[in-house]
Amino acid sequence: MTNDRPKMATAVAAPPTIPAEVDTGPARELAAIAGQLLRQVSAQVSTVVVGVEGVTEQLLIALLAGGHVLLEGVPGVAKTTLSKVFARLLGCEFQRVQFTPDLLPSDVTGTSVLDRTKNDFVLRKGPIFCQVLLADEINRAPAKTQSALLEAMQEYQVTVDGQTLPLPRPYMVMATQNPVEQEGVYRLPEAQLDRFLLRIEMGYPGFDHEVNMLKLHGRPIVEPDALFTPEQILGLQAKLPHVYGKETLYTYIIELAEATRNHPDVSLGASPRAALSLLRCARARAALRGRHYVTHEDVQKVSFGVLGHRLILRPEAEIEGREVGDVVKDVLAEVKVLETV
Repeated sequence: MTNDRPKMATAVAAPPTIPAEVDTGPARELAAIAGQLLRQVSAQVSTVVVGVEGVTEQLLIALLAGGHVLLEGVPGVAKTTLSKVFARLLGCEFQRVQFTPDLLPSDVTGTSVLDRTKNDFVLRKGPIFCQVLLADEINRAPAKTQSALLEAMQEYQVTVDGQTLPLPRPYMVMATQNPVEQEGVYRLPEAQLDRFLLRIEMGYPGFDHEVNMLKLHGRPIVEPDALFTPEQILGLQAKLPHVYGKETLYTYIIELAEATRNHPDVSLGASPRAALSLLRCARARAALRGRHYVTHEDVQKVSFGVLGHRLILRPEAEIEGREVGDVVKDVLAEVKVLETV
């Protein structure tokens, strides 16, 4: 791996000196409530799904950053259940689409049908016209159907029969995916993977968590009430860009992106969109920890979720048993930081 910039030594974390002209008022307001929201959401989720505190935090990071989430894991680890509970807590209009091999793009976006009373064609909107869309087992549908989500995820609009319609805001796609080693699944196109802000891996719960799961499901489960309103979510998202980061932080993010592009095991490195995603997720993580400023540690902690699905390894590296996570570790070890904020 090559990097022409000089390596920087790690220093002890310290709050930044923020210029007087920078307005951190909205960021301080966000930091004051984000930590409380994390505790409330985690408590509500734990009444239905156990042992997913880290996953819940990543879902909130994506929510604050206004991005979409790809949940990946083997069948039976509560991906769909967690998605439904989280969507319910958001208090938004919710739709679920079960992706199957025979699903058509029009089944997702909608189509024009003949209204005999008006003797004219009218648009029948598909389930994509909601605020939270659960795309369940998204990689069981062919690429043509998967691509029906591209415009919605990037531009928050849908074109049906030549008519472009805006989607309600806030808008969030939560997709579940089975590992590509499973039968009957398709690989998601790189263009679509890049539009997911985070990929979250869900593995098997620990022994104690599984015991608690059996206890939990031995009694009636009460669906949690909504903790948000759409207006509250939009207000939180509007404050996120005010979370402060020094210019050295921006340099650090770009150095990480360049390092992935120069890594010998990588054929496709992090895109500029990936760099922007790193910054947005780092800001959201900082806010959830009650801070109005970002540290390099925030960037490092979100790197695996942001970069894990965007990097494409060379075939030789895959044959040698290398994984994307190994590349991310290499990059984080190589690119040093001079200051932590």
